[in-house]
Amino acid sequence: METSDGPWAWGVLVAAMVTHGLTLGFPSSIGVFYTDLQNSFQASNTETSWFPSIIMAVLHAGGPLCSIIVERFGCRVAVMVGGLLCGIGMVSSSFSQTIIHLYLSAGLIGGLGLCFCFQAAVTVLGYYFVKRRTLANALASTGASIGMALWPIASQHLLGAMGWRGSFMIFGGVLLNCCVCGAMMRPVKAPQAAPTKNESLSTANGVNNGIEEMEPGKGIQRYMAFDLLLRHRRYQIFTIGVTWLVLGFILPLFYLVPYATSSGIEESTAALLLSLIGFINIFARPVSGFVSQQRMFSGKLIYLFSGAVIVNGLSNLVCAASVSFPALIVYCALYGISMSVIGSLVFQVLMDIVGMKRFPGAFGLFTILESVTILMGPPLAGFLVDITGQYNLVFYFSCIAVTSSGLFMFLASYILDKNKERLKKKRYNPNDTAGTTEHQNIIYRPATKQEYFVI
Repeated sequence: METSDGPWAWGVLVAAMVTHGLTLGFPSSIGVFYTDLQNSFQASNTETSWFPSIIMAVLHAGGPLCSIIVERFGCRVAVMVGGLLCGIGMVSSSFSQTIIHLYLSAGLIGGLGLCFCFQAAVTVLGYYFVKRRTLANALASTGASIGMALWPIASQHLLGAMGWRGSFMIFGGVLLNCCVCGAMMRPVKAPQAAPTKNESLSTANGVNNGIEEMEPGKGIQRYMAFDLLLRHRRYQIFTIGVTWLVLGFILPLFYLVPYATSSGIEESTAALLLSLIGFINIFARPVSGFVSQQRMFSGKLIYLFSGAVIVNGLSNLVCAASVSFPALIVYCALYGISMSVIGSLVFQVLMDIVGMKRFPGAFGLFTILESVTILMGPPLAGFLVDITGQYNLVFYFSCIAVTSSGLFMFLASYILDKNKERLKKKRYNPNDTAGTTEHQNIIYRPATKQEYFVI
């Protein structure tokens, strides 16, 4: 049984980085195959866009099922089973005769495999790292950046040499390497350190380092934390904001290549744009992880995160306004840098909001809600292209969805923090005789003590 923050933790971190690169890198390269899939199956933009939509939706929606497997059998088994499903799904998809077969094989089976690999790799870092958790999450997400940089290049090369069917068969073998990564994720046991006097008091009050620790529920609530969604204000804000964010956040990864090629840019050159986003992520994600650990951002990661979301949304205006190659380079730089901050912080912000004890259940519900808008986004964009024939409208749509979600998270969190400060001042006012009392992060109303909400 391994211990957290031990030497083996760094080996697990490398395995998680490779897993992220394999599982998140492949969906980012689907745009390279978009036109060929459309021509092969004689499908409309709407029909073709369901393929990446299903993959991404299943990747997120399988969260509760992954949580059950992780709890019963551990992260090692979850990642290895996921790698096996990825291999089966991708190899079988190479024999698809209709686009429906592609939905079921690569979309459903392959997507579920990607889910098990990715989400178990995220969860295992929370157990292996305590002191350096933020840095570990940022470094692991760098693996996704490397995958995003290499998968489009490999996809373009294989597409020219073997077609999309041969490429998908090769991808099935490559994704089986997730099984090797999973084998490195030994069960971990966190060390039981003796709590200090202040830590004991905070734990007794149900608060751990400013995070309200609520006990895990039973049954379905253990894997899908509906109680947090109903009563935890910060979890509500973050979940709603990110759910709305992903409606437009992933669209550029699928439509950037078709948009560029429809405007006369060579397909190989357009594929390099996706690789450029990945290369930027390689360097920007560790930097964003380091910056987020600075004292000035302590307890304020949500503002750094939502600021990056706003920048990411507004960057789409550059792409929508001009399709020249220099403009697309500027767009990829802005999109890649802001995407790096979002990718390196999203899980850390969630862990900080709910605590590691509630993270599996909170993560499960979080991903289920995400999957709904992810499933809707690409088909809506494809329908928009079908009826207008203009790809730039996809980027305007993405700008509106992403920017509005960032503004919502920033303003709602700011209002919540201001209310918390006001209540703290009210608590220490000896002349205040109003009937509301505050205890740490939980506000009680004496008349109805059972009704509370977490801020």
